[in-house]
Amino acid sequence: MSGHSKWHNIKVKKEKVDAKKGKMFTKVSKEILLAIREGGADPDGNYRLATAIQKAKEVNMPGTNIKRLLEKGAGSGGDDIQESVMEGYGPHGVAVLLEVATDNKNRTVPNIRHSFSRHGGALGEAGCVSWMFEKKGIIEVESSRISEEELFEIAIDAGADDLQKEEDRFQIIADPSNMREVKSAVEKKVPVASTSLTMIPKNEVTLDKSQAESVLKLVEELEDNDDVQNVYANFDIPDDILAKLEV
Repeated sequence: MSGHSKWHNIKVKKEKVDAKKGKMFTKVSKEILLAIREGGADPDGNYRLATAIQKAKEVNMPGTNIKRLLEKGAGSGGDDIQESVMEGYGPHGVAVLLEVATDNKNRTVPNIRHSFSRHGGALGEAGCVSWMFEKKGIIEVESSRISEEELFEIAIDAGADDLQKEEDRFQIIADPSNMREVKSAVEKKVPVASTSLTMIPKNEVTLDKSQAESVLKLVEELEDNDDVQNVYANFDIPDDILAKLEV
């Protein structure tokens, strides 16, 4: 869990920078359209869509943009986008799982393969690393608003799996099927800062400084690809090493 949490926090900071560049708008727009295609245009009945809309707000996407996407998705918008999972290994045996959304696989697959090979990794076959990850939901609450003991009791009673503290936030870990119930229970006591769906590794590869630098270069390049929605990897970087890295 520790490696996941560190990378999760790195990604949150990176998303804020990417939002300024417009990169996150592209990714969030695709996620909204895909969520509508999967479960309909009503966020009250489509948790994936509700999460995507919240993400759009977190990266300061204008409300008019979100409205246009909802209207587009309710029509035939997004039908040209193909959603898939790609898997491979980065340097030092790190497993990498990608969620991809593209309108041109003939462009996307070679680009991703090139990124892997350029950084000492290799794109693999379907199923080669996905078994190492579990899909989970993350609900974040500002730690200044509630005690850890009280939040833990609320979350566990509502069906959450675990709670941990990372920097100035508590992270509640829950099965995706329980996310709505857990979030509702928490919100009765304290505001929720963010929610997200993620893939958490079952085991982790601990990296030293040079290894961490090479792995992060690959992961960051994959994150910068407009066709890659999310990158998950099973590395752990010790706190003292992470503090020395510019990420």
